[in-house]
Amino acid sequence: MFTGIIERTARVVNIEKENTNYHFTLEVSFGDELAIDQSMAHDGCCLTVVRVDKAKKQYTVTAMDETMLKTNLSTWQVGTEVNVERSMRMDGRFDGHIVQGHVDQTARCTRVVDDNGSWRFYFEYDASNAPSITVPKGSISINGVSLTVVDSEPGMFSVAIIPYTYEVTNFHNFREGTVVNIEFDVFGKYVQRLLEQYMNK
Repeated sequence: MFTGIIERTARVVNIEKENTNYHFTLEVSFGDELAIDQSMAHDGCCLTVVRVDKAKKQYTVTAMDETMLKTNLSTWQVGTEVNVERSMRMDGRFDGHIVQGHVDQTARCTRVVDDNGSWRFYFEYDASNAPSITVPKGSISINGVSLTVVDSEPGMFSVAIIPYTYEVTNFHNFREGTVVNIEFDVFGKYVQRLLEQYMNK
């Protein structure tokens, strides 16, 4: 489980394909603290550390074909900047919202608006791909970042980004057309499923 509070951005330094699997090697400032079998969120996608090079502060994670199809990992290249967060500590403050690291689908950035000191980002997604729900002032995870929904319509939503978040996450790389990973609020998904079952009775 994660909180959506990004620790650092990591940089992809190598990509290897083995059958249907992809091995991504990344470099991050706390790479010498990582251990094999550790879970980390990468742009909101939970992946397991399979190799660590502490001297270089690098580590490797593996993504299956299914993960590549349903997330934005297929867009990663050497040099790509990735939001990373280690799994939540039970003795720490819960500053974000519950993020499972299970990407629901991808969304596409459609517009970036400079709000004179902050930014408004607009995204479109496939609303027919359940579970998919956003509500104004509700929570959503974009590339692993815990955010509050501003505008909400079927298949579209926006979020507001303060300068700190813009600088310390990969939001500063977003442009019109950028593909991102989104995870809808877990409580909203349960409510949606319960209502669907009730209405179908």
